Amino acid sequence: MNKRIEGPEETATVRDVMMDGRGIVDAPGKTVFVNTSITGEVVRFRRQRRRKNYDEAELLEVIEASPDRVEPPCVNFGMCGGCSLQHLGSGAQLQAKQATLLESLERIAGVQPLRVLPPLAGRPLGYRRRARLGAKLVDKKGRVLVGFRERHKPFVADMHSCETLVPELGAMIPLLSDFIGSLDIRRQIPQIELSCGDNAFSLVFRVLEEPAPSDRARFDAFQNQTGAQVWLQTGGPDTLQPLDKAGGYEDLWYELPDFGLRLAFGPLDFIQVNQDMNRRMIRQALELLKLESTERVLDLFSGIGNFTLPLAQNCAHVTGVEFDVQMVRKAAANARANKLTNVEFHAADLTREEQPGGWTGDFDAVVLDPPRVGAQEVLPVVVRTGARKLLYISCHPGSMARDTGILTGEHGFSLVAAGAVDMFPQTSHVEAMALFER
Repeated sequence: MNKRIEGPEETATVRDVMMDGRGIVDAPGKTVFVNTSITGEVVRFRRQRRRKNYDEAELLEVIEASPDRVEPPCVNFGMCGGCSLQHLGSGAQLQAKQATLLESLERIAGVQPLRVLPPLAGRPLGYRRRARLGAKLVDKKGRVLVGFRERHKPFVADMHSCETLVPELGAMIPLLSDFIGSLDIRRQIPQIELSCGDNAFSLVFRVLEEPAPSDRARFDAFQNQTGAQVWLQTGGPDTLQPLDKAGGYEDLWYELPDFGLRLAFGPLDFIQVNQDMNRRMIRQALELLKLESTERVLDLFSGIGNFTLPLAQNCAHVTGVEFDVQMVRKAAANARANKLTNVEFHAADLTREEQPGGWTGDFDAVVLDPPRVGAQEVLPVVVRTGARKLLYISCHPGSMARDTGILTGEHGFSLVAAGAVDMFPQTSHVEAMALFER
């Protein structure tokens, strides 16, 4: 059941809060989720949607506010679906994410870490260097909307700014709106992917129709105006083409100053979205692993070498394994560019249990940085390596907790340390790092 309603005004105390920013209220008849409310607050609300086991409500007024409540820094908060926690102070956000991680480990895996790591945190705004924004010509508004989706709705939010994007990308939102609106194919551009390196930034326009020469000229002028690397994508990733086909572009890159490394990446390549947190995460990973100069490390889901190359500076040899062949090639090129010779990369489907030839053997430590679904399929490979140390970087506490239960319950690992990583401040995303030993 998902029925739209318009209930009467009600008042109640919020007994708990969810990571998506909704407070839980025990109201007559059924539990109610009240948007942007905080534990302990007395709120006035109106139910708007009835579901089988709970109702959803709009917050009308905070009668008694929590000391953790702050003024949201972005004018789009509440309408834009990109953030859900801007009404909660940064310290309270960190506590909530840490609590979510520890609760998931206890409930799903039945374990707690021997040592709880302090949550890693950086600047709360202006951190996001990657984003996929929607674009839509809305005739009633007389312009093209560019932004994230509205909260709980499929529509593109009416935005003119974004406080979480790095300034170079945040400044592009009104420019992109005006530019796309000037094109003949303005109805044929559903999204733009923005990426920012230390040296330049790129804009990938998803185009459902090849631009005519007149629109090509407009794209050229826009590229010259903004200084961005402009790319067009007509289909899948293999259709990506630079606007400047003749000269091409310099690779985007970012630096890891602690290690004297520079990593090149493409406009659609996966990179950690928060550069400051990425650097902190790598430092913490090496502190936890305590690698010796004789040890061999296996880095699974290695991408462009973000963890692999710093690891290689601190041990005898690192083997990186990644599914995407193009990412493997870029990682190998990054190793050569940084003059690292004790590292190798292989392409393999890590959802298969068998360990393919080319990277078999024993390892002293394994680093896992899987996607949101976790690493359940690759855990048998980890076990067969004989590694006594496993560092797990997670972007979903539920899947990591499931894998923790398998490692500790079936394979003799202990959860030595774990803590939250605030890669996406102001949002409900909970990332984590955990060290296992056996």
